[in-house]
Amino acid sequence: EKRRRDVHDGFKVFFLSLRSLGSAQLEPVLSKSGFYLDLWLVFTVQSWTLDVAELADELVLDRPGPAEFLHIVFNITTPLILLKMLQRSPRTPPPTALHLGTVVFVMASGVRLVADSIIRWLLLIGYQLHLSVRENPVLKNLQPSSLVEALELLFFFDDVLGHLMWYVPLFLVLLLFFSGCFCPRRPEARMPPAAWMLLVPNAAYYWYIITEGQTFILFIFTFFAMAATVMHQRRRDLVPDGNGLFMLYSFSAALVLVAVWVACLWGDPVLRRKHPGLIYVPQPRAFYSLHLGH
Repeated sequence: EKRRRDVHDGFKVFFLSLRSLGSAQLEPVLSKSGFYLDLWLVFTVQSWTLDVAELADELVLDRPGPAEFLHIVFNITTPLILLKMLQRSPRTPPPTALHLGTVVFVMASGVRLVADSIIRWLLLIGYQLHLSVRENPVLKNLQPSSLVEALELLFFFDDVLGHLMWYVPLFLVLLLFFSGCFCPRRPEARMPPAAWMLLVPNAAYYWYIITEGQTFILFIFTFFAMAATVMHQRRRDLVPDGNGLFMLYSFSAALVLVAVWVACLWGDPVLRRKHPGLIYVPQPRAFYSLHLGH
């Protein structure tokens, strides 16, 4: 009976959170430490259910499948959550920067939606993600041969341009939100139990967008900027509040997960060829395609 009540209370908090995110007039749901439980709960749940889960769907060849609709919903909910973060932050960007970031975010959503749909279609006909476009056996005899260059352009829009247009505003908003998560030094400036419960899934999602999205450079610069902000605020006798600690611990845990992931796949020659360069962070889907997709 107690477990049933806990589950019921959890769903109640989640649906109340959804409603508060959609209404600017409602007061934010705060714990005693000032932790935005509704904001982080919705951010974590929608990230896993809409962004990660859509990868597991099988695309229907002649029409959009459930994955496309999940992707569309994710492209709508994520900007709303980021805007809510900015509303609750004492530091907000200039209106011009906010409008420009929104336009870039919307453009990136369309690019990624179309590119991901075509890539899922390629997977159904035998495309192997651990190989480059020109190395894929399914494209060896593609006629005319110029179509291979068109597919390389598609992957550029998805893996490079689309990810930059999507993740740069995301990390900027997270950094701007973090810069306002400080309070005077006092004993109660710590993470509440609800934050510890969300820490693992939130850190795991950061690991996912670092590895699959190839955003390690953006992530590490954001992390260093957060650390520099903490040191600067300590001179003013300010420390991170519940939200700030949650973000710091989530980023730290994600960095550990990335380090373990890279260490485990450090000697893989195929993934090394797929991800050349100084920064080697294999994509989970490339790993799955190589070792588990047969």
